[in-house]
Amino acid sequence: MRSMRPLATAIMRGRRRDLVAGAVAGLGGAIAIGTMEWFSIEAGYPLAVIPFATSIVLIMGSPEAEPAQPRALIGGHLVSALTGLAVLSLTGPHAWAAAAAVGLAILAMVLTDSFHPPAGISPLLIVSGSLPWTFLLVPVLTGVLLLAGFAYAWHRWVSRRPWPRR
Repeated sequence: MRSMRPLATAIMRGRRRDLVAGAVAGLGGAIAIGTMEWFSIEAGYPLAVIPFATSIVLIMGSPEAEPAQPRALIGGHLVSALTGLAVLSLTGPHAWAAAAAVGLAILAMVLTDSFHPPAGISPLLIVSGSLPWTFLLVPVLTGVLLLAGFAYAWHRWVSRRPWPRR
């Protein structure tokens, strides 16, 4: 039995570290989501068309992942929103156009090295909701810059995890 004690202690230490890291990430995510909800009300956009919830989960929970890096976060959301707006302008708000816009946004993110999977919702929202070009500025550009700033501050000063990855 005594030979198992060091192993159990090591496992518990690792679990405690995971628990603390998960709690810190969860707290940051909750703060970011709450802030997003507040901005949603202030901007007059329903929360359902603010495309950042899954980005927050990714950036808070896996900040080391390539799609969680600033280039992917900011670029992916901008490229996807621009793709959705372009498709909407060319086709109108059709279901097939929304599907095509998502596919084209994936291609555009890959080609611009800004692949951020959560950004794939933007073209769907834009085309199916017939959203205006101002959607690119508010909430997309404003929101993604605020999210990047929040993630930088949170990871530097609270979670003590490096973000962006160097």
